[in-house]
Amino acid sequence: MSTCSVKSAMASGPQTPITVNGVKIARDLISREAQNHPSATPIDAWKTAAQSLVVRELLIQEARRKNIGAVPETDDEGRRETEDEAKVRVLIETEVVTPEPDAASCRRYYEMNRAKFRSADLIEASHILVAASPADQASWHRAKRTAHAVLAMLADQPDGFAEFASSHSDCPSKSAGGNLGQLTAGSTVPEFEAALKRLAEGETTREPVASRYGWHIIRLDRRIRGRELPYELVAERIAAYLKQSVQRRAAAQYVARLVSAAEIKGFEMPGADEHRVH
Repeated sequence: MSTCSVKSAMASGPQTPITVNGVKIARDLISREAQNHPSATPIDAWKTAAQSLVVRELLIQEARRKNIGAVPETDDEGRRETEDEAKVRVLIETEVVTPEPDAASCRRYYEMNRAKFRSADLIEASHILVAASPADQASWHRAKRTAHAVLAMLADQPDGFAEFASSHSDCPSKSAGGNLGQLTAGSTVPEFEAALKRLAEGETTREPVASRYGWHIIRLDRRIRGRELPYELVAERIAAYLKQSVQRRAAAQYVARLVSAAEIKGFEMPGADEHRVH
């Protein structure tokens, strides 16, 4: 969010100072926090930021009230917690206790969501790339004519794809006859992937396909349907997911209790299910 957007949000946001049990949350702090909350409008970002800071202040106050002691930790990226962040973390760990999901719950979730637990579908494909930049119109159109010429040669020699890839492709895959190996969803540019979806096994695109790299002649070699993963292979992942889900709900309920017991002025907090713990 731009600085102008933040200023606009501050101008259009509530003018009454926000206080949490008598502690004021500065408007410039809210405007800085709004940078971390992309939203449809500046005022939405401002409100989300204000909500986040109200919740943070409530948790800090509660941690202090309970004399929570904590040692700041450092994450894998080298970022170190502040003392207040450490106290809030320990407060949540202490106050929001959630049980481990049992085997029956995990098995039930698996049975109800089998479609989620499959290995990725794979596609084996080959291509011939005539490289060109869309910004260079002369070379772009020249590359398109070349790609059409290669397609014409392929029409006369359908079995010559690998040979033409070796002699005409600008992709390193030319050394493998244009073969790209096994691809998963999202591993190619959108235009390339869309073309693959329209092809039957063994079929080659009838027209060159444009992408930011140039013009592609694409052949779909094989579709490999993903397989259902056995429960034993995903049980640990399911347990972690279920525990996180319960923890989020329990944390939201805990924050809701703090909100209901607090004196918050200048800002109306949304429903408990929308409270965020940072």
